[in-house]
Amino acid sequence: MVNRVVTGAHYGLRDWLAQRVTAAVMAVYVLVVAGYLLMQPSFGYDTWLELFTSNVMRTFSLLFLLSLFYHAWIGVRDIVMDYVKPAGIRLLIHVLVILALVVYVIWSVQILWGL
Repeated sequence: MVNRVVTGAHYGLRDWLAQRVTAAVMAVYVLVVAGYLLMQPSFGYDTWLELFTSNVMRTFSLLFLLSLFYHAWIGVRDIVMDYVKPAGIRLLIHVLVILALVVYVIWSVQILWGL
């Protein structure tokens, strides 16, 4: 029998819940955008422009992207921790992924708000 000593670690529950919440946010976003586009009589640049001129949609899109990036971070981190054994290489991969995700967040804000 294994006697597990609780030391304050969360044993993955927080990450599991974060992945479920971010997946739910992404699913709702996809359904909202798909519903909006299906209700349009014609589809073109003007439809996209009308959709994304609203600050509510821009904010919802940023929430979607932040959820996507955090969801990706948890997944990549877990895969790297499971399959990359040398600590130096694992650290390098983590740093590169974090830097890439930070760049993606900055780029997303620039795209959504035209900064």
